[in-house]
Order: sequence, then C-alpha cells, then structure tokens
Amino acid sequence: MLFKNADIFRGEGFRRGSFRVEDGLFTEILDTVPAEDGLDLQGAAVIPGLVDIHTHGNSGADFSDGDYEGLKKMAAYSARSGVTSFAPTSMTLPYETLAQAFATGRRLRDEQPRGCARIMGIHMEGPFFSEKKKGAQNAAYLRLPDAEAFRKLQEGCGGLIRLADVAAELEGAEEFTRAVSALCTVSIAHTDADYEAACRVFDAGARHVTHLFNAMPPLHHRKPGVIGAAAEREDVVAELIGDGLHIHPSVIRLAFRLFPERLCIISDSLRCCGMPDGEYELGGQAIWLKGRLATLADGTIAGSASNLYDCLLTVIGCGVPAAQAIRAATILPARELGCAEKIGSIEPGKYADFVVCGPELARRAVYLGGERLD
Repeated sequence: MLFKNADIFRGEGFRRGSFRVEDGLFTEILDTVPAEDGLDLQGAAVIPGLVDIHTHGNSGADFSDGDYEGLKKMAAYSARSGVTSFAPTSMTLPYETLAQAFATGRRLRDEQPRGCARIMGIHMEGPFFSEKKKGAQNAAYLRLPDAEAFRKLQEGCGGLIRLADVAAELEGAEEFTRAVSALCTVSIAHTDADYEAACRVFDAGARHVTHLFNAMPPLHHRKPGVIGAAAEREDVVAELIGDGLHIHPSVIRLAFRLFPERLCIISDSLRCCGMPDGEYELGGQAIWLKGRLATLADGTIAGSASNLYDCLLTVIGCGVPAAQAIRAATILPARELGCAEKIGSIEPGKYADFVVCGPELARRAVYLGGERLD
C-alpha cells in the first residue's frame, strides 16, 4: 500500500514524501509524491512508533502481576497511544514472582496478539538495589547482586531480559556486572554510589543509567556521583522520565545537553496510567494517584501516570528540539533493546509501525504493521 504526501520523520527532521508498506513492513521510502492511487495523508507529519524501555503498567494492570490478560491490556493501550514497542518493567519482588511475570512476557512475544504493542525485551528493575535509594521499591525484597539468580530468570524467559539494574555500591556489583553484561545491558539504578563506585561498575561493563536524577545522589560540583560518571562516558545511555513532574523543565533541557544523542525518554508508567484518581498497588505497596502525581503513603513519588507519547510532547514543550526528542523516544531506545534493525525509524525492512500526527505532533492515527488501529 502507498501512503503519500506526508512529512516523514527521517532521523534529522521531516521531509515531504511517500512510503510503501507490504506484509507489515516498510518497503520503500520516496522523496516524491507519486500520481498513482494511495492514501493521501495531505501533508500530515508521520513519525515512527515510539519505544518505551521503562513501563510498569497502565489501564489498571502491572507487568509484575504475572497476568497474561493484564499484559495484553497494557500492550493494547500502549499501541493505541502510539507506543508500538515496549519493554515491560518489573519491580523489586521475590524471584518466583518475577519468573511468573517474565513468562507472560515471553508468551506475549511468541503470540504477538493483534492490536498489541510489540514486546521487544524485558527491563528487570530490581531487586539488586540500595535501601537508602529504594524509592518506591519494596524494601522487604531487596537483595545483593546475584548473577546466578539472574541467569535462571533469563533462561526462564528465553533470553528476553534486555536491561538489568543494579546499585553500583552494593557488595558484588562489579562481579555481577561483568557476568551479566555478557547477556544483556546492565544499568545503574536506585543507588547511593559515589563517582568512584559508579566508575568501577561502568568499567566492569555497565552501559546504561535508569531514570537519570531519580533515586540517585544529585550532581554536586565536588561529588559528581553516578550522573557525572555517566555523562563523561560516551558509551553510556541514560533514561529520563518525561512526565514533567519527576524532572524540572530546566533539568530536562540540561540532560539533553549532558547526554547528547544518549538519552532515552521513558514513561516509568504505573497501573494508574490511563485510570482515574484513587488508590492502586505497586510492588506490594499502596500508592495514591491525585491529578497526575502518584505517591506512596509517605509522599514518596512513585512512577508516572503518563504514557510515553504524552511524555514526548511534554519534553518538546519544555524546549527540547522536536527531532532530538523524537529520536530519544524511538531509535535510541530501540538501540538499547538491540532491536534497531526492526523498529525505531521509518526505513525499508523495518516494521511499519508509525503515527500520523496533526499540528504540534498531536496523535491522529496509529499504524501497527501497516494496519490502522481503532
């Protein structure tokens, strides 16, 4: 099928042209508007489907529930929102609970239900975290880094874990990182590590930082910490929660300067995303959603109640150039999942997952594998 007369996002910006889709894939990208019949998009902007590498839930469901129908509900909501690929993200919980959740991820990958976002990996957030920087993670289930436990979980889900988190200051963090970085990307997270400890774990193979600025020491001119250690390493990529509540707009702009083309916008969305105000559950703890803010009983901010598409628009609204923000929500997270040959940009041979946009990138229509979603 021919889609013509669109402003197509090509990585650096938008160019007027057309594209063909066959058997669910982009087959040809044209710089012209052919006279032949096709769907005329009348100059609308077209961007790749977004890729969320850090999302716990939405629509009342959480990945860690280990419920397949709930995961399908999450994937369907994500797809309708323009987030066509994702890595469902676990919480700090017992290994057997994680194993059950990861098995549902493997099943979703294998079945790929129609109308559901593609699961391109799992993000294992916890349980190898610092008590001091646990944030909304459940302290009852915190553990020291355990590469053998990780291997069992990885084997159980068919190698689907793409990101595994660890607090850099914990005993065994370097050994864990050396072992696990051969199997997936290791990320520093929920950590009280100083600069030196962070450097040792980066030297051991970590190449990612989970939700930059959150659940870690702040950047200080005499104590640069994880943020300073990560910023000066060009092979380290960081995540940034884009809901506009976790990070001040000035710091969002600063992050894109500190990590040029090394930043992934994430939602860190919880089961309360897409739901009304009220009480919900997260990792065995009660959370409350009021307005757009989700917190624990003690007021600790939890994850977000925003989907990644809304986060993208928020980041652009903070003054980040649109092209830079789009890359941070598409091709850069695709690379972090090791799937950039399949998703993340509009190129021949990739899945035809894209969003047709109105003014200011307002979402008009979402296509998954070349089929429009209702």
